[in-house]
Amino acid sequence: MSNNTEHKCECAEAYLDIERIIEQNRGNRGALVQVLHYVQERLGYVPKDIQVKIAETLGVSLTEVYGVITFYSLFREKPRGKYIISSCQGTACYVRGAPDVLERLEKELGITAGDTTDDGLFTIEVVRCLGACGLAPVMTVNEDTHGRVTQDKVPAILDLYRKKEEAETVHVAGS
Repeated sequence: MSNNTEHKCECAEAYLDIERIIEQNRGNRGALVQVLHYVQERLGYVPKDIQVKIAETLGVSLTEVYGVITFYSLFREKPRGKYIISSCQGTACYVRGAPDVLERLEKELGITAGDTTDDGLFTIEVVRCLGACGLAPVMTVNEDTHGRVTQDKVPAILDLYRKKEEAETVHVAGS
């Protein structure tokens, strides 16, 4: 595997465990989902180099590995940010301006839906319904729900989490 610099977890122990699990399943094509799940749990996503290793060791094609990863929403190919922004694009949210909110999120963060900011702070995901239609348009940031969001409110919402991050950084540095 690679030098792990592209991965969320740079823990050598995690990579040794992953190597061990992959090796324990050598030639076991039926273990593909289990092995991918283990990697996802340890790293938060399934990096390309590990996909290749899994395919070679389990005896499946890389296309099959990719097909499973992209079929199941549980699996990710890229690391996710600390703050996961879920932008509802369901009918109620959509007709009340959700596309404008999503556009503003993308503009403010310099990424598109499905991507993570370079600093690893934010990931934008599009969801079909958050179950809070009465607050449309709605978005969540991790467990926090933000209702009746307009594109003009987006910068202030993002600033809440940036300030929270700064406070945590200062607290850790001052410990």
